[in-house]
Amino acid sequence: MLAVVSVTFDPGSILVWALIGLIAGFLASKVMTGHGKGIVADLVIGVIGAIGGGFLARSIGVTTAATSHSFIVEIVIAFAGAVILLAILRLAGFGKRRSLFR
Repeated sequence: MLAVVSVTFDPGSILVWALIGLIAGFLASKVMTGHGKGIVADLVIGVIGAIGGGFLARSIGVTTAATSHSFIVEIVIAFAGAVILLAILRLAGFGKRRSLFR
């Protein structure tokens, strides 16, 4: 049976998603590359990682509804998704600087 999830797009929710994405993307960039990739790239990586991490967490049964610190759990899930995303991008060859004089 497929569960229907309602998502609200009010300004407060979008701001929270952006904040979680920014934190998760920045932390994942620091772990994977040793430095951040810039505010916009960290935000995009974090939001995409949060979506992927949330999907993976839901598929293995991790829920944030039962915890009292759901914001922290959401950041951890988004961080894990962002790290996985950066690892996949690194394996695919994205992010490598190519020299013209090689």
